[in-house]
Amino acid sequence: MSTTARQFLFSAVLLALPVSSYFVVFRPVNAKIEQGSREIDHKQALLGKLREATAQTEDLQRANEQIRVSIDSLQAKLPSSKEMDNVLRQVSGIAAKNNLKVPAFKKNERTTPAGLAMEQPLDIEITGDFDGFYKFLLDLEQLPRITRLTDLDVTRSDKVDGEMKAKLVLSVYYEGDGSNQ
Repeated sequence: MSTTARQFLFSAVLLALPVSSYFVVFRPVNAKIEQGSREIDHKQALLGKLREATAQTEDLQRANEQIRVSIDSLQAKLPSSKEMDNVLRQVSGIAAKNNLKVPAFKKNERTTPAGLAMEQPLDIEITGDFDGFYKFLLDLEQLPRITRLTDLDVTRSDKVDGEMKAKLVLSVYYEGDGSNQ
């Protein structure tokens, strides 16, 4: 072999070595590096979403605790069915405090479910001074129990000036004992 051919062959091998190493070594390694960086980006995005969810979890726990406190406070305002007589005494005590007469105070026998609680309507007839009746309504609002005035009919007394007669239905909510539900 002549020197030129040897030099040419040596030069060809010398040039073929980096070109072949590019295709055999560097190109596959670069593809693996690119795939690895895509996986890292994907996992970092998932980690960011996980951090957001974790932050929301703390917010949700705080919100759940606030809801639990609200439910507990509402349940504290619901008397049990055994405490209903105390509520009736409170209502009649408020009427007496405001110088009102209660000739008719009837506990209606039909109770209706209202969500998790029960609703007990009370038919009440009150006579007396209108200012006392107004104070009665204000005091009734301040009761620690959940009540609702569903029907109210106020008429002026023909006999005494300034007196009135009111018929109302007061619904008191209480915890059901489970037998009615």
